Amino acid sequence: MPEIKVFSRAEVAKHNTEDDCWIIIDGAVYDVSTFAQLHPGGSQILIELGGKDVTEDFYGLHRQEILIKYAPRLKIGTIENEVAQVTMPVPGDLSTVPFGEPSYWMGFKSAYFNESHTRFRKAVRAIYDEIKPDAILAEDQGTYPSKELYMKLGEAGILASQIGPGPWLKGLKLPADIKPEDFDYFHELIAHQETARLGTPGFADSISSGYSIGLPPIFNFGSPALKAKVVPEVLLGKKRICLAITEPYAGSDVARIRTTATRTADGKHFILNGVKKWITNGAFADYFTVAARTEKGITMFFVERDDNIETKQIKTSYSPAAGTAYITLENVKVPAENILGKEGQGFQVIMYNFNHERWYICGAMTGATRVVIEECFKWANQRKVFGKRLIDQPVIRNKLAAMVSQLEAVENWLENITYQMCNMSYEEQSVRLAGPIALLKYQCTRVAHNVSDDACQIFGGRGITKTGMGRNIEAFQRTYKFGAILGGSEEIMADLGIRQAMKFFPKGAKL
Repeated sequence: MPEIKVFSRAEVAKHNTEDDCWIIIDGAVYDVSTFAQLHPGGSQILIELGGKDVTEDFYGLHRQEILIKYAPRLKIGTIENEVAQVTMPVPGDLSTVPFGEPSYWMGFKSAYFNESHTRFRKAVRAIYDEIKPDAILAEDQGTYPSKELYMKLGEAGILASQIGPGPWLKGLKLPADIKPEDFDYFHELIAHQETARLGTPGFADSISSGYSIGLPPIFNFGSPALKAKVVPEVLLGKKRICLAITEPYAGSDVARIRTTATRTADGKHFILNGVKKWITNGAFADYFTVAARTEKGITMFFVERDDNIETKQIKTSYSPAAGTAYITLENVKVPAENILGKEGQGFQVIMYNFNHERWYICGAMTGATRVVIEECFKWANQRKVFGKRLIDQPVIRNKLAAMVSQLEAVENWLENITYQMCNMSYEEQSVRLAGPIALLKYQCTRVAHNVSDDACQIFGGRGITKTGMGRNIEAFQRTYKFGAILGGSEEIMADLGIRQAMKFFPKGAKL
């Protein structure tokens, strides 16, 4: 890094040629003489601005991370008697932008959150801030997270924090040194929201989605030996697992799956044959939690990858980093003791985790939606159109108001349901919360749809551009529909919510 000196504005103004080009950004002086040739917009743009203060131009065209990336190489000094006006982020910092955080972190009082939740959010965010450059690169290039990164996240407790409170956390390190016995669903909610805040939907699912739905059937229904082997491996990032239920013929209608499992003559194994489709993380998973049909009905199996399992990448709306796969099972031999639960009772195993899966999707959706709203606030404050900031236009304030009011409503509903989860047994949750969670998921994805639409309008062309200022907006509008389909489509969620409510409808109630 060049030696930092103090300059006057007059001194900087002299450096305005192709071979000697300096610029000022927020009171700091940058020598871009050699960098100009590498500038994506061409060298002429920088040369024309040589010797000038380009703060407004810079923040009208670039995200702050660009400055953070190149400052160590290009910054040579500061302007005398001037103080930087732009706050440079520190890893783990919470946002100070209005509605950039849930209300508790904006200074409001909360009946749910405490100091440990604040520490936990900051610790998780700091870890993600550190790996964000890798996440963006993987998202853009469509590469899977490396085994080294996966193990790093496992050792830091990031993976375990997205799986929920329970005995499986015993002995594990968690972010902010939260004790496993103190870890609750609010901590887990924060973990899902922070993962979504990365703004890299495909990569986020590569480190959170597959195992968070593929592992619970193991620790809830696996044999003691299977749990002892698999659960620690997955939570520490040594192995990766996914849930393989959906097929080309069956999505939400699980009863229609065609994959078969035939018991061998000696009764010690099952032979699995069939195909699975749209399996998140399936392309790189080591283990598969598979639904198949036996002579007794739908049965869940734990399956280890072998040469009889073929996985092919499926191209979807978001990055290949998620490893969404088409899986072919051809004469896959599985030990009978790898049945999860009981033969023929796989539907119960599948349903057991649906509430949790849908709830965590709500957490991810609210986290991603909040990032979009924060970015809209920032952009509206710094972007000038027709001589005014966007925020000075009533129509823009109206869009922000609509976005905020919708998100804050579902966020509060989500916190209330999370509180119920903390104070109900899993069995009680299954009975009382299935409907409310389904309706919440429906509303979260509807809100995401509305927010995405308004955000794209606020960002204009940048909102449909994969790089630059509107990167997060473009990624969100391209991928928010995943939440509206996965874990149960909006239509099914809406219907389920009302059908569940009718189970409690009082007999004889009339107008």
